[in-house]
Amino acid sequence: MKYFIPILVFLVLHNANSQTLEGTVMDQDGIALEDVGIFNKNNGEHSHTNGNGSFSLPQTSVNDTVYFSLLGHTTHTLMISTENLKNPVTVTLQRASVSLEQVVLVSKVDVLSKIVEADVQVNPVKSSQEMLRKVPGLFIGQHAGGGKAEQIFLRGFDVDHGTDVAISVEGMPVNMVSHAHGQGYADLHFVIPETLKNINFGKGPYYADQGDFNTAGFVDLKLKKQIDNNLISSEMGQFGTRRFVGMFNLLEEEKSSAYVASELYLTDGPFESPQNFNRFNLMGRYLFSVPGDQELSITASHFQSKWDASGQIPQRAVDQGIIGRFGAIDDTEGGETSRTNLAVNHHKRLSKGKTLETSAYASRYEFDLFSNFTFFLEDPENGDQIRQFEERLLMGANTVFKNDNVSLGKLDFDYEAGIGFRYDNVDNNQLSRTLNRQTVLERLAFGDVDQVNANGFVSANFKSGDFSFNPVLRLDYFKFDYVDKLSESYDNRSEEKVAFSPKFNTIYSPAPGTQFFLKTGIGFHSNDARVVTANGGEKTLPAAYGVDLGTILKPTDRLVLNATLWSLFSEQEFVYVGDAGIVEPSGRSRRLGFELGGRYQATDWLYLYADANYTHARSTEEQDGMDFIPLAPKLTSIGGLVIDGKRGFSGGINYRYIDDRPANEDNSIVAEGYLVTDANVNYNFGNWTVSLIVENIFDTAWNETQFATESRLFNESEPVEEIHFTPGSPFYIRGKVSVRF
Repeated sequence: MKYFIPILVFLVLHNANSQTLEGTVMDQDGIALEDVGIFNKNNGEHSHTNGNGSFSLPQTSVNDTVYFSLLGHTTHTLMISTENLKNPVTVTLQRASVSLEQVVLVSKVDVLSKIVEADVQVNPVKSSQEMLRKVPGLFIGQHAGGGKAEQIFLRGFDVDHGTDVAISVEGMPVNMVSHAHGQGYADLHFVIPETLKNINFGKGPYYADQGDFNTAGFVDLKLKKQIDNNLISSEMGQFGTRRFVGMFNLLEEEKSSAYVASELYLTDGPFESPQNFNRFNLMGRYLFSVPGDQELSITASHFQSKWDASGQIPQRAVDQGIIGRFGAIDDTEGGETSRTNLAVNHHKRLSKGKTLETSAYASRYEFDLFSNFTFFLEDPENGDQIRQFEERLLMGANTVFKNDNVSLGKLDFDYEAGIGFRYDNVDNNQLSRTLNRQTVLERLAFGDVDQVNANGFVSANFKSGDFSFNPVLRLDYFKFDYVDKLSESYDNRSEEKVAFSPKFNTIYSPAPGTQFFLKTGIGFHSNDARVVTANGGEKTLPAAYGVDLGTILKPTDRLVLNATLWSLFSEQEFVYVGDAGIVEPSGRSRRLGFELGGRYQATDWLYLYADANYTHARSTEEQDGMDFIPLAPKLTSIGGLVIDGKRGFSGGINYRYIDDRPANEDNSIVAEGYLVTDANVNYNFGNWTVSLIVENIFDTAWNETQFATESRLFNESEPVEEIHFTPGSPFYIRGKVSVRF
């Protein structure tokens, strides 16, 4: 607070009188465009459109030059007149090929995601796994061929399935609190890739609207509001892979539109025991839009999948020839899961510069998983198969009030304030020992969870000359309830906690193509309710303290570079012990890292991108040599090139690299790194597109997920701790045919 008041006085003394430019931005079909970048060339002032296409740009004067830019559209230039400042303007953007020339650097905390959006537009994702890989530095690993949520790595974190990355779709949370398999479990497979519009993300805990799980970062997927054409797509490939997609317009009126999308995915995978995987998705979306006034979207979806799995296999079993790389010790693993969602989003312009954004959601979720991590360690006769099961009802709502036109004396600023809640009702959350997915041998944990998270925040943006300041205050309240059904008597335990998360971000933009930033803030992730109530609320909401210092440069219209030096200190690390149903604390940790990235539009038809990330991750409570953080990535890199030819041909090639990393605390067991390269080529003729997709074009033998695990095989008298892994996909080719009409 002692620093905040001098900054406020400084801003008051340095801001002059201003006028505000208001208006609406639409596309050539009259549809409101969201998140259009609006930039005043004369003074660097910036803004962006909200969900109904309206905007408010303060400190605008007659004869100023204002740019309106959005990827995939021609940049519009407006010379400000007296009339523009008296009456709202209407700007129409024409669709065009995606180019970095359309990117304008503005003073936003998550501006990097707007730049990376070019990657998504020029090279759309082709599978649900690729969605998260679009975030620079984020790696994923799948150990059920698409059945389970992916294992996530970001900024030196083994995030497991989502503990330290907040993931959402159109504001609806994906992370599951107190999940049967792991805290923060985030299964994104209910999203159909073809419905994805862009990916909004941010690294570190610096964002006002992000609460639980936002320590290493957040990812919010945005879906297409409407589709231009109907689509039918058929895809077939090795390992019995078949995928069918359909997207159809149901309604096209002046103010209303609706479409439906569906997906069916089948595969046996490269494993010796067929995976028998099937996934079905169905989604419908309705849009009511009055540009400049309000917009309402209603999204309903259903997802279900079922699979068999070969699990994580021990390296020694492969070395001894007991099984092959794609074999199994226990091929009775597998499971099924489903999720049904309903989400409503509403944007309403209240008056000049003031808008109200409201979202509400409800999900019905089921999860049933059979695993065997240790084989015959605990039960030499029946084996160590376990079952994790839950049924969940998730619901919540959020409302954000935004005011882009506030004057306090000579001080102009904008702010937003929000409130929201989330409620999880989890029934029959259980962990059991089972035999052959049929017989329950013993229940290890069984109970019901009720968890409430209510939150509120206020975030302001002040501008003074080339500086922008963004102070944020956020408050989260949690209530944890757990009923232990294994207790002989009724046992209902409850705990309450509050998290206070201040943040302060500063951006310096001395020139239109240059930006420096300093981000600071506190984030947190909640712990499993079962652990919270059992331990009297100790370490319920461990905080993470972060700082980022970096720059984003655009030296030419076709080149964007970024670099960041960052640090993150965590009050408590948590490791989920799947076969015990508990979360174990493993002490404080510190991570230091450096990130580099670049995107280059070499020609109108050639786009190149690359990112590299280095992290030094250590526990702060252990002695040297025993302070490694298991599976924390040290060096990662992704990159590629995309070609959009003039005669119907397009395609690309990309790589992902991760270095060797410690698999245990003393680095005596090492998880091997890998370099994998994928490619695709497409040919368009008329309304038809023929594609060839090749994963792992060099047939690299790589391990997608790896863990240091103590296990015992059926022929062993003593247990062994070593690497257990799920093999990554070998050379894998698929063909695809699509038609739009």
